[in-house]
Amino acid sequence: MIRFTLTLSLPLLACVGSPAAQAAAQQRATNVVFLLVDDWGWRDAGCFGSDLYETPNIDRLAAGGMKFTSAYAACTVCSPTRAAAMTGMYPARTRVTDWIPGHGREDAPLAPPDWTQRLELHHTTIAEALRGAGYRTAHIGKWHLTPRSTDPAVVEPYYPEHHGFEINVAGNQWGAPGSYHWPYSRKNRKTKQTAPGLGARLANFPTGGEEGDYLTDTLTDHALRVIGDFEDEPFFLYLPYYAVHTPIQGRRDLTQRYEELLKKDSERQHKNAGYAALVTAVDESVGRIMLALEQSGIADDTAIILTGDNGGLSRVTDNAPLRAGKGSAYEGGVRVPCIVRAPGVTQPGTTSDEPVITVDFYPTILAWTGAKGSVVHNAAVDGVDLTPLMRDPDEQLQREAIYWHYPHYHPGGAEPYSAIRMRDWKLIEFQQDGRMELYDLSQDIAESTDIAAKNPERAKKLRDHLHGWRAGIRAQPAVFNE
Repeated sequence: MIRFTLTLSLPLLACVGSPAAQAAAQQRATNVVFLLVDDWGWRDAGCFGSDLYETPNIDRLAAGGMKFTSAYAACTVCSPTRAAAMTGMYPARTRVTDWIPGHGREDAPLAPPDWTQRLELHHTTIAEALRGAGYRTAHIGKWHLTPRSTDPAVVEPYYPEHHGFEINVAGNQWGAPGSYHWPYSRKNRKTKQTAPGLGARLANFPTGGEEGDYLTDTLTDHALRVIGDFEDEPFFLYLPYYAVHTPIQGRRDLTQRYEELLKKDSERQHKNAGYAALVTAVDESVGRIMLALEQSGIADDTAIILTGDNGGLSRVTDNAPLRAGKGSAYEGGVRVPCIVRAPGVTQPGTTSDEPVITVDFYPTILAWTGAKGSVVHNAAVDGVDLTPLMRDPDEQLQREAIYWHYPHYHPGGAEPYSAIRMRDWKLIEFQQDGRMELYDLSQDIAESTDIAAKNPERAKKLRDHLHGWRAGIRAQPAVFNE
């Protein structure tokens, strides 16, 4: 079995060259498993406070590593966060600022004129950076970073295999499966035939299968094969689950179990049996992956990242005490669970309240592995290396703030907005009328009381800082509905 001891050489990335990061490089995990859960609400795991969803494996992962209580997705919807994870850049920089193809009204423009409906090929993805350092790379699950089209000539050039992944299972242009049940296609209820155009949802899906197969389990089967095939080489396994996104179709045995639980006790915060089953299927997947790493003898050489791409969908889960959910400017739209277990870096059972965000994983993975990536790309990376924070939960990252920019309308409640979190303070600026809302999250995590009028100087300071960031990153303006 090959094990590397790599030194760090990324002076252009914030914090990467710190003494703590250099010291950590001497005993760093070789492999990286990045698990991304779709539409995963902040409370949607036992270790994050759910009173229904059973997640013993995720809880065990948290007990063995670091849990982040103030972790954020880069956007309130999925595609921008996925682009941010791949590039380490804010959505405003990649120009992937809405889900693909996004929302719009017939009488108003869909999006700003320079909005990008694909992850451009000139970016150096984390897979490309690691592959350049000798890593094997595999993508299994939801990609959703191509143009929206059923024409293979339009979408295939942007598939994962053109962004550094040598293996691509189930990654295509679609953001949800037709069904979680085999054969995974959506069918017309009357004719029982696959709906027109929806066969494309199966592009790159595994062939074969049989009645009773469940998508999350099937994708995990392929992830285990990758671990078995790659175990003697350094590898990067990216498993962005389709779950727990709609359609709400839990595995039948799990759904039945939760229905029985809810019959016995309906006075719970979380009440959706099908959604609970989706969550628990992901938990079982996490457990299977952890077991495979242990049985292969590489658990101590493998870092695991588990997080979400945006907040929970309010009509199927409850994000309280956070306000609202997916598609919103508020905490329920962007705050997500996050757990990292990196042997030799994280300490078991630790918790950090420091704000972290999707773009941070790119430089962190480079720091763990010693991969250099592209000097040009690294100069534009917005994230910071989390290694010092992971080694010391009391550490504060050396940056002023984190940001969001969503110049679109969303049925979840968002209208075009930008936001900034600076320590405990969060300011949201709604772009159409310029109004601001200010919250002290240390006192009001529910964002129930706007205190901008009572704190005009602080609101102005955060707004000016936000405007400076937007100008520096050349954030695209919104096109407003009249």
